[in-house]
Amino acid sequence: MARGGFPRGMGGMGGGNMQSMIRQAQKMQEEMLKAQEELGEKTVEASVGGGVVSVVANGKKELVSVNIKPEAVDPDDVEMLQDLIVSAVNEAMRKADEMASSSMSRITGGMNIPGLF
Repeated sequence: MARGGFPRGMGGMGGGNMQSMIRQAQKMQEEMLKAQEELGEKTVEASVGGGVVSVVANGKKELVSVNIKPEAVDPDDVEMLQDLIVSAVNEAMRKADEMASSSMSRITGGMNIPGLF
């Protein structure tokens, strides 16, 4: 075996190719950080119940606003309002996930990188 534990003939493996791969990985990391920042500025909206409850979330899956029209508030049926809010938030989070996945797949070339989003 040659120095470094590589079989003879493989000692040069990784020299230029490894540096190129490292540069590509660093560039991808920079692009992902920029995309994550941009996702914090982009929003998605979801409304349910014919528009009586709507929510806005950003690409970081943070709830930005909730809008409830007065006709959605029935003191005798608070449970329905709660269900509408939960449904709207879940739909907004699903849309935020889709937006983030789409943004990241452009950077990663469609590779699924576990734990990325």
